[in-house]
Amino acid sequence: MANKTALRELQQRLAERMQAAREQTLIATWLAVDCAGVGLLFPLRQASEIFAPVPVKPVPYAKPWLVGVANLRGGLFTVVDLAVYLGLREPTPGRVIPSHSRLVSLGADLNLNCALVVDRLAGLRSDEQLPLVAEAATGPRPRFAGALRRDEAGRHWQEINLEALSRQENFLHIVA
Repeated sequence: MANKTALRELQQRLAERMQAAREQTLIATWLAVDCAGVGLLFPLRQASEIFAPVPVKPVPYAKPWLVGVANLRGGLFTVVDLAVYLGLREPTPGRVIPSHSRLVSLGADLNLNCALVVDRLAGLRSDEQLPLVAEAATGPRPRFAGALRRDEAGRHWQEINLEALSRQENFLHIVA
């Protein structure tokens, strides 16, 4: 009788653990995006909303990475082509944002009405899904470039600190 009770309790505990494992979700901390073929990670606490491309009004005499300004939910936002800003793609005068691209607005607590153009969204990721990569020193890096991570498929993902990016001298001065 004791064996049957012990066996039932063991089965009960195993069933509870299996149910808990199925219900357990990974906590996403990153928004993964693709920018000119490079995987970038934005901290979710620093990114705000994601928008489909909207009409953008060009800004005269602006730096080539500034696409222009756009109305996003009734607010005026500067629109930055992140691939051009990072030097991953050459600027194209009069570039129209492709329909597959997305605009990612910076979080409200950064106090900067700005949206970044990214080529595509790659989803939400957690730290557990993207272990850190031991990096070899490759020279000076911008302050907004965080750690390098790798997913299970072997693709590298670069962390981007949006707060540090938004405080860059070059990022704040848009006049060419």
